[in-house]
Amino acid sequence: MRELRAAVVGAGRLGALHAAKYAALPGVRLTCVVDIDPARAERVARLNGADMLTDYRDLLGRVDLVSVATPTVTHIEITAALLAGRIDVLVEKPMTATVEQARELAALAQGSSRILQVGHLERFNPAVMRSRPFIKGPKFIECHRLAPFTERGTDVDVIFDLMVHDLDVILSITGAEVAAVEAVGVAVLTERIDIANARLRFDNGMIANLVTSRVSQRRERKIRFFQADAYISLDYEARTVQIYRRNPPPPGQLYPTISAERIDLGEGDPLADEIADFVSCARSRSMPQVGVTDGLRVVELCELISSAIKTV
Repeated sequence: MRELRAAVVGAGRLGALHAAKYAALPGVRLTCVVDIDPARAERVARLNGADMLTDYRDLLGRVDLVSVATPTVTHIEITAALLAGRIDVLVEKPMTATVEQARELAALAQGSSRILQVGHLERFNPAVMRSRPFIKGPKFIECHRLAPFTERGTDVDVIFDLMVHDLDVILSITGAEVAAVEAVGVAVLTERIDIANARLRFDNGMIANLVTSRVSQRRERKIRFFQADAYISLDYEARTVQIYRRNPPPPGQLYPTISAERIDLGEGDPLADEIADFVSCARSRSMPQVGVTDGLRVVELCELISSAIKTV
């Protein structure tokens, strides 16, 4: 098995995590860590036995695959250059800051025959993966994603920053198209929307209601699916799934009963699984679980919600 040469562009909190996962993965050598801050690049590179660089363009010809973990507004420039240099790319979510940029990257990936995977990490969350067999034609979906304020991600609004996670999960379980959007949002600590609520109606009748905040006093990451035969509740953070099923009425009784099941999935390592999937796809030249079409579809919906808020 040929050793693949990997690099990470962006040595912040998330980039440092990517670097550690590559360094621990068999069959992969973390070659370089890139950041415009030399001290930050040097620190992460030294911890993982890699070289440091301050210019991502210096990666061309030196590596086979790269994680891009930089601010969203830089994704288009960096990812486009790497794809043009025939390097496979895992770009952190959201794929880009605009639909136009996402379409440009999609075209570049297809034209270059390179792998472009989008880092929608919740797809690899054990609770999401375990619950998929139980989710069948939900009629209503409710999401709450609340987080305390940090400066990370503030180059985009909270829809692109945090709501994007739940939008990707929802789109991954339905082939239906969005028929209508109602949304409202408020800027609290930044110049962009920090709290948002979106109500989406799909053309199959399904409704999704999402509440997202990056200025909350508490942390919550939950999604709930309501369908004809069951209610399924996922806690992304606790990695638990609760399933409430409707059962036929017992003999002599009029109404059905409800049974409850709780599945505890432990910690898991979604980022390690995501990167392992990326490496596997780069090696086999197969489609990733979260490909460019998925990334584009989510960016289109994020922009639709943001536009709906601006017109309120």
